[in-house]
Amino acid sequence: MKLAALSNLLVKTISTFFFVGYLPLIPGTFGSIAGIGIFYLFNGRSWAGYLLLIFCIMILGLLTSGRAEKLLNRKDPGCIVIDEVMGMLVALSFLPHDPKIIILAFFIFRILDTLKPFPAGRLQNMHGAVGVMGDDLVAGIYANIVLQLILRLS
Repeated sequence: MKLAALSNLLVKTISTFFFVGYLPLIPGTFGSIAGIGIFYLFNGRSWAGYLLLIFCIMILGLLTSGRAEKLLNRKDPGCIVIDEVMGMLVALSFLPHDPKIIILAFFIFRILDTLKPFPAGRLQNMHGAVGVMGDDLVAGIYANIVLQLILRLS
């Protein structure tokens, strides 16, 4: 296999989060579910390690998603889901491992990712990796803030 072809395969593998993005109909939702799976894998481990994981996924997304857009010849194609994985992990940061909270986090994140509250909409309109990753980072932060408020007020 040629080096360029191998590089392209690696970009597609990472940006689609090991091809989760190719699942039919709702790839962003499947990407968010993959994020929940990663969250459970880190259940009970250190928050520093968890934040390092989010940072690494964000860096991998920034390194691959813009290139994946070029390979697929489309702006923010649905099969790129590393952004949803990262956003979901951000939404779940510093929250208890309670299934009800995780389900609520999933729905709040998906709603905010769809609505694109400021500045998410502006970020998504940017070209390249920042446009792919930025709106999901904002949605994850906003979802986490909403969940933190819900937990403190209940």
